[in-house]
Amino acid sequence: MEKKLCYRRRRRPTAKRLFVRAKQTLIKLEGERLRLTIKPGEHVYLDLSKRYFPLPHEVSSSVLGEPVITPEKVHLPIHYEDAQNGKPAVAWDFNLLSLDGYSPETGWVRIDTKKLASVHISSFEKRRSVQRKASKSKKARKILAKYSNRERNRARKHQLEIARVIQSVAGVVGLEELKKQGMFSRSRVWNRRISRSDWRSVTRILVEKMGEAGVKELDPYGSSSYS
Repeated sequence: MEKKLCYRRRRRPTAKRLFVRAKQTLIKLEGERLRLTIKPGEHVYLDLSKRYFPLPHEVSSSVLGEPVITPEKVHLPIHYEDAQNGKPAVAWDFNLLSLDGYSPETGWVRIDTKKLASVHISSFEKRRSVQRKASKSKKARKILAKYSNRERNRARKHQLEIARVIQSVAGVVGLEELKKQGMFSRSRVWNRRISRSDWRSVTRILVEKMGEAGVKELDPYGSSSYS
């Protein structure tokens, strides 16, 4: 009797994003180090001295959330009782790929916005491939609308994260009062970068979260020369 070999058609599952979430009961803050308990009597220490955000005064392990550890970063949430309790005023300079903040209490704080920019870049390439057909094809118009909605939702996610980081380090936020109309030039590439910027969207989110008293618009003249 001839035997037939059976082969698996599906590939074994693999983890695309490696991360570990530590329970709050297993962490303890010891000065500039965060201790993680692996098992009774065995610990791992994470160095927090090179963090980009200041820890509140007299911080304890009780105000720390559950840290998420990835191969590249450690995400450490901190719970505040009051959004403006003891936090300094920070002025922010908007750039195409970053937000640079400064105050005498915190020094320089930089927020990377490359992921937000990549959302608009990839969506622009997808829309351009079907935009010429949209005027003649109903199916192409539906695809174009789907790409636009997807871009809006993904960008909104990154905008909320940026606003959350700004709110975590600043009690009062100073933002540049930028107007895109005066920033366009003859360069098509530059105009595309300016048109898909999210400065006003981040500002609106911060006003919703912190109120108009917590967000101040500043004169942008000369601000980029200090960043």
